[in-house]
Parts: sequence; structure tokens; C-alpha cells
Amino acid sequence: MVANPEKKDRTEERERPKNRHMEKPLPNNYCVFCEIIAHREPAEILYEDEDVLIIRNVLRWVPVMLLSIPKTHMTQKELWTNGIAGKIASIGAEIGSRYCPEGFRFVANFGHHAMQSQHHGHLHILGGTFLGTYA
Repeated sequence: MVANPEKKDRTEERERPKNRHMEKPLPNNYCVFCEIIAHREPAEILYEDEDVLIIRNVLRWVPVMLLSIPKTHMTQKELWTNGIAGKIASIGAEIGSRYCPEGFRFVANFGHHAMQSQHHGHLHILGGTFLGTYA
């Protein structure tokens, strides 16, 4: 079988996205979500209590991109195997309904192949438009 020269290998395009918002390298223990929670980094905060923070994502792939974040630093796996997951989802559903009355989607990315870009566990709330079929 001869390779089609017009077909481009898309492996490189699927590599983990780089954080283009940062101008200089950061220490390995830097967590932008922890910095936002501590109010040392800017964010549009839509909800905050003692356990949960919901912010508008700086990415704008769809009209509404929110993040429901536990205030305690934990991995995605720790988030979803911990009692806080119910609160993250419950408050996320309330805020999602407010910002996306026609419907929204929850998304949680686990690991490199799922394009997880932050190690601090979080839940995406996506909506504001018809989202189409699943990946």
C-alpha cells in the first residue's frame, strides 16, 4: 500500500496544547487554578463558596465555557473519587442552567490523550450553542 502524499499525519496536531498565555517558564509546582483561587491571578468568578469556585474559561471554543473547580488542589482522579465531586457537579448544574438555559454539557478530561491541560481537577461546563454529536 502506497501512502497518500496529500494525507497529512495529524499526530503532531494532537500533541498537548501549550499554554500560550504565559510569557515565561513557570515552576513545576505552579498551578494557575490555585493562583486564581487565592486571587493572585485574574479570573471572571461566577460563583464562590468555601469549597468550589466557578470561573469563565479564558478559552472560547463555544460561547459559554465555564470551569467548576474544587478549592483544594487535587488531580482529576482524586476529584471524581472524592465526596467533592457531587458538589462540583451540583453547583455546576445550577450555574450551567443559568448561563445555558437551552442546555449544556459537562466534560472532564483525564490525561494527555483526553487533552487535559491542567493538573488541578475541574469540570468543564459547555454551552450557549448546539454542541452537536459526541466525539
